[in-house]
Amino acid sequence: MSSIADNIGSVTRRIQKATLKAGRDPDSVRLLAVSKTRPPEDLRAAFEAGQQAFGENYLQEALDKIGALDDLDGIEWHFIGPIQSNKTRQIAEAFAWVHSVDRLKIARRLSEQRPESLPALNICLQVNINNEDSKSGCTLDELPELVSAISDLPNISLRGLMAIPDPDQQESELRLSFRKLAGTLKHLKQDHPDAGPLDTLSMGMSDDLELAIAEGATWVRVGTALFGARAKQQSLS
Repeated sequence: MSSIADNIGSVTRRIQKATLKAGRDPDSVRLLAVSKTRPPEDLRAAFEAGQQAFGENYLQEALDKIGALDDLDGIEWHFIGPIQSNKTRQIAEAFAWVHSVDRLKIARRLSEQRPESLPALNICLQVNINNEDSKSGCTLDELPELVSAISDLPNISLRGLMAIPDPDQQESELRLSFRKLAGTLKHLKQDHPDAGPLDTLSMGMSDDLELAIAEGATWVRVGTALFGARAKQQSLS
């Protein structure tokens, strides 16, 4: 049975191979370890193997891990789950990145509640790229107005877009979804030059990271390929 360190090495090699095949700098893509439902000791093992960025979906679980691993200098916490309005303060205080902002109300609260002592909170806007009823995210039509409004908020840095395309799509359809998100970011950057860096595409997971990288991903969110299949988990807040 492979270790977490072995898995990180394997995924890192996949990322490097995919970036080189796409004619990109291998350092242009970062690995986000999706660590929801994983115990702190798994994250510690991953950190000791060189992994620094961890993505969490459930706030209370994440806060418990942040406390348990506060001795790890350089660990970087990303919130990647749906956001309830009453949870924004703790998210604003505890995380370096939020990938799942899908409406102005949430962005405004994160801006207002980000401590002045911390750097600007990096955020990505989550896009419902395939217009699925079961998925969170704003629509492509809503994005320009949302970007304009968010660009005026202090204490946050609008880094780019995140999407979770329908995994049941054919490979060609999945590639088109990634390409659509990349094209959308390009146009937003042209139309809203002062909105923020707009340099980030958070897309691609264990089974499709190569496709995502070929279409411009800068963060790939990988859980299963690093930690193994998850046991069934009850919903956590």
